[in-house]
Amino acid sequence: MLEIVNVAFHGTAFGMVLYVITVGLSITMGLMRFANLAHGIFAMVGGYVLIVLMSRYGVPYPLALALAFIVVSLMGYVLERLLYSRFYGDSELSQVLLSIGLIFVAIALVRIAFGPQSQRAELPAYLQGQWHIFGYDWIAYRVFIILSGAVLTLALWFGVERTRWGAMVRASVDDRAMAQAVGINTSRVFRLTFMLGSGLAGLGGALGVELLAVQPGYPFEFLVIFLMVVALGGIGSLRGTFFAALLVGLIDTACKYWIPELGSFLLYGLVIVFLGLKPQGLFGEQT
Repeated sequence: MLEIVNVAFHGTAFGMVLYVITVGLSITMGLMRFANLAHGIFAMVGGYVLIVLMSRYGVPYPLALALAFIVVSLMGYVLERLLYSRFYGDSELSQVLLSIGLIFVAIALVRIAFGPQSQRAELPAYLQGQWHIFGYDWIAYRVFIILSGAVLTLALWFGVERTRWGAMVRASVDDRAMAQAVGINTSRVFRLTFMLGSGLAGLGGALGVELLAVQPGYPFEFLVIFLMVVALGGIGSLRGTFFAALLVGLIDTACKYWIPELGSFLLYGLVIVFLGLKPQGLFGEQT
């Protein structure tokens, strides 16, 4: 029972990081119909921003997280205006080639700036060690990730389901032409949504610096698992992405804990079988 609780705890922490990173990818793919394979760049940059701010400039951890979100959001805005917006409506091949090209450029720039080795962040003292909760000792950093992920999940749900901006996003996803006909500036909605998705990826990359190693190959190394979460949850589905991220995190952690000789093979196999039976994912249109 203790082993099951341990796996569930670590798997949930991993799943929360995956959710924060991939929810923006799911929304932008569902809203803009853009095959953005370069989404991992935003998570990587968020991790590097946190590490640089804390290690070189002594910025406190909470402020470094906020700045990682802001910096990557602005980066997403610039890329959307200069590059992505020019490929809306193009073929999937053109979009994939663009995003793959961006990955190669980002990897080269990061390797020049930081070298090929992975970077680590020195967590603040209150996130090191363990917290005693409900009679058990839990790793403080992972508890913080789970709590942060839960707060972000509720905030996103409220923003999409209970605000005017969320209504415009849902309308644009369901029927872009009709949304434009009733006066919604869909280009502005796309831009703000892309910024938010990019910023969340940066925040997720910063939150998960101790779980997903921050190094130049980051966008390629974790590309498959990010796409798995989006495909499993259903493109454009917040609810589906949340449950898919938790599911992937739990299965991946369980496989590595109990049957490490199989690695991630079992996870990939289960995903292939599931998408073969339900290609639209948990709560989405056909992927």
